[in-house]
Amino acid sequence: MQGWTPEGGKPGAESDPLELSVMMTISAIPPIRPRLFHLPVILAVAVLLAPGSALAQTTSQIPITDATTDVTTEATADATTGEIANAGSTAINLKLPRFASLRADEVNLRAGPGTRYPIEWVYKRRNLPVEVIDEFDTWRRIRDWQGTEGWVHQSMLNGRRSIIIVDDLAMLQRDPQEDARGVARLEAGVIGRVDSCGDIWCVVTAFNRKGWLRREQFYGVYPGEEIQ
Repeated sequence: MQGWTPEGGKPGAESDPLELSVMMTISAIPPIRPRLFHLPVILAVAVLLAPGSALAQTTSQIPITDATTDVTTEATADATTGEIANAGSTAINLKLPRFASLRADEVNLRAGPGTRYPIEWVYKRRNLPVEVIDEFDTWRRIRDWQGTEGWVHQSMLNGRRSIIIVDDLAMLQRDPQEDARGVARLEAGVIGRVDSCGDIWCVVTAFNRKGWLRREQFYGVYPGEEIQ
């Protein structure tokens, strides 16, 4: 989920889609990928929360992910609705590595290609860009913008190209020039869509605001990659 804070600005012409009535600072709301408790930690919590314990009397509830829901979702998901269908190709013909994005609001990152492997992270952001670096059957090994790697089911990915801001504050600009007028300020962690890319500048849409960003300001495209 993303939010914005309006600040003083100058009204723009209605005919220009890049003009804004206010300058906006768009920020990301964490968490993106909280680490899942491992079994020893869960057992320790269960002991501490046993009826009659002091902690149980003072703690109302500690949420723990239900693994059975995850297993059902990944094992029965229809693969044709995931990365393959949106990329307009088949898994065999898709090159490695390649960028994709997370298809759901909650995606489990596993230690190996199957539901028998433990969950190491749970991503909480739909459309988060990731890099697919390996494949095994219907499972994809991915790497995120911070270098973390793991396995997800192919149905949890789609072929849409998205980006995540890595600069502390990136100015979305009206034109591909350093001194161009600003459209919106994008804080680190904001997720958007990449529409096209040239050598240095890319057209990006974030929170319904469209403009230009330099490649180094975000994660989601390869060096020298052109997107039409």
